[in-house]
Amino acid sequence: MEISMFIAYAVVGLLLALVLTASATFTLQRNDQIIASMRRVQVPDSWLPRLATLKAAGAIGLVAGLWVTPLGVAAATGVTLYFIGAVIAHLRVKDYELAPAAVLTLVAAAALALRILS
Repeated sequence: MEISMFIAYAVVGLLLALVLTASATFTLQRNDQIIASMRRVQVPDSWLPRLATLKAAGAIGLVAGLWVTPLGVAAATGVTLYFIGAVIAHLRVKDYELAPAAVLTLVAAAALALRILS
């Protein structure tokens, strides 16, 4: 069972890392949709490079976590907390277009559970 959990983590972790990499890239490129979403939840423009860096670090950690279990657990924990924060930011301003953040929270939590179990 442990090997199947690892394979599941590898799939979920790598897909999540791809999404995080794309999101970090779009944030750094100041993609119109990303900027509009960040403004809706009142994220200052000065935070964008830091948030993109956190997403990129999460992606790197998830991939490195394939070889170093504690790093994968730490990265999945950080990504889960990041997206919990995103959901809270949406709710705080009563912006209910939070499906992407909510889904990514669940995917990150799944990656965390799978890495712990593998």
